[in-house]
Amino acid sequence: MGKMDRQRRMELVKPVGLFSGLDEEGLGAVADAALELPVSKGEKLFEQGDDATHGYVVGWGQIRLDQVTPDGQNVVLRHMGPGEMIGIVAVFRRIPFPATPVVLEDGLVFRWSAARLSDLMARFPLIAQNALNVVGGRIEELQRRLQEVATQRVEQRIASALLRLANQAGRRVEEGIEIPFPLSRQDLAEMTATTLHTVSRTLSSWDQEGIVESRRSSHLVIRRPHRLVEIAGQA
Repeated sequence: MGKMDRQRRMELVKPVGLFSGLDEEGLGAVADAALELPVSKGEKLFEQGDDATHGYVVGWGQIRLDQVTPDGQNVVLRHMGPGEMIGIVAVFRRIPFPATPVVLEDGLVFRWSAARLSDLMARFPLIAQNALNVVGGRIEELQRRLQEVATQRVEQRIASALLRLANQAGRRVEEGIEIPFPLSRQDLAEMTATTLHTVSRTLSSWDQEGIVESRRSSHLVIRRPHRLVEIAGQA
């Protein structure tokens, strides 16, 4: 695959939170510094614990972020789609990568070295301001997830997780909102700190009620999002 033209790269990095508000010159410099990296389904961008030498942004495709806890449990932290940043916070904090990104479908990511990101921040101080917001946003999201585990019933946590995925990556289809990548029941169990049995029982019940459709294909469809909002306690 040949390298895409500069304008196309600029279009793909423009929505990224880290580069929010940059003018043409800034976006051009960011696009010029980006290395294009085609990725294949099943590939890992890096491993949890590796030194954070590069930051990444999803150009297209879907990536799942997995973390192994100290007691050996795998936890799905989040799913990342186009325009989302991977590993950026670790690069800024100069800590090892806290999780492993697993590619869910063939796609492309952009990559910048830590040194190149530092250069860009020095040239365009707005990137440094945006970085503070990015770090703060990730901390707030983590706090919300911890609060969900501590205070919500299992059904609420599963509903919240599906709504979060719909918000991050959902695609409108005739039947409702589709999660546009394979989402296993084990993934959902790991995202919500519950058991595979409980997730299966809950989704089967929601299937029967017409709230979701999770059996016909590998892509789950939320048929009645407003009902999920009610179950999550967000209404």
